[in-house]
Amino acid sequence: MKIKARLAVVGIGGMGGQHLRELAAMEGVELAAVCDVDGAKADAAAEKYSVPAYHDARTLLAAVPLDGVVIATPHYDHATVASEAFGRGVSVLSEKPVAVTVRDARGMTAAYEAAKKLHPELFFSAMFQQRTQGNWMKVKEMIEAGELGRIVRASWIITDWFRTQAYYDSGGWRATWSGEGGGVLMNQCPHNLDLFQWFVGMPSRVTAFASLGKYHNIEVEDEVTAYFEYENGMVGHFITSTAEAPGTNRLELVGEHGKLVCEKGRLFFSKNAKSMLAHLREATAPWEPLPCEELEIPVTGPMTGNHRIVLEDFAAAIREGRPPRIDAREGVNMAALDNAIMYSALEKRTVALPLSEGAFEEKLRELQAGSRFVKVQRKFDVSADDFERSYKK
Repeated sequence: MKIKARLAVVGIGGMGGQHLRELAAMEGVELAAVCDVDGAKADAAAEKYSVPAYHDARTLLAAVPLDGVVIATPHYDHATVASEAFGRGVSVLSEKPVAVTVRDARGMTAAYEAAKKLHPELFFSAMFQQRTQGNWMKVKEMIEAGELGRIVRASWIITDWFRTQAYYDSGGWRATWSGEGGGVLMNQCPHNLDLFQWFVGMPSRVTAFASLGKYHNIEVEDEVTAYFEYENGMVGHFITSTAEAPGTNRLELVGEHGKLVCEKGRLFFSKNAKSMLAHLREATAPWEPLPCEELEIPVTGPMTGNHRIVLEDFAAAIREGRPPRIDAREGVNMAALDNAIMYSALEKRTVALPLSEGAFEEKLRELQAGSRFVKVQRKFDVSADDFERSYKK
């Protein structure tokens, strides 16, 4: 067992800077280096934490012996940095999204699995920290325990990702096809798309509608409505926006044994006296109601601040030689949902999953090549507390 995990952070902007502060104060971690293409930012952080600074990830990985690297760069760089790290036998914790496209996500997985044959101690984790929240863990537990029975509908209204125009103007790469690869789905909703597939699996067909720059001066989507169809007959709905205030965060899962609702971190279960599917077949009266019991399900465990949990788990996995809690290979599903939703919306038609890897990539290249959007960028002084408020739910 290692005494400390020797880690570096690549990309030390808003989220990466937060990870850097957490790691520097963490027992069982040796902060070995920092890296950012903004040389002044990297140098300032290096001086603050008394570690070497690098301005290029490849140079860092070649020069510094590491156990793991935390990647918090703009989205398109995740795949490049991760593949380079795996090639050098370095474990990876990637910020969300794991990758912009399914092809890149699968490429990262392939690079990891190839490298693991040479380096069995290698790990690949992702910052899907909402999987560690008490409410979502309880939802997963109830589904797996069969408490809902056959699930017939899953609906998530997740419109409390409110963002101002100032937010989009705060980074040159934000909300552009070339810099970010998408809008609310690619930046804010990777967590929710990941949880959706974690709970109920992947749909077979997607029909979606997306508005590009409907409320903000951006070229990517800031409002989305998607309809999912499953092979077993289940249906799903996913509605999101960065323009609603106050927004809603409400997940409904309807199963034969009742309806589970999660809203504002609380869980409510309307538990049927018997299976509704059995009751609709067996009832002898035309309008015979099905009694149910209204229950609030106790939730334990952390609700916010979960980035630290994932960072600590990644470091502990390296020290202890055991798999991390979150397997980044499942990031392929998140990318597949995002790509299918946006392709359906842009093509204005229903699409089947799995979607051809090249289909969305071709559409993305068209959007990048045809972009005439002029990005406005403004400087803001943002404190660590201000930044943390942007993602705490």
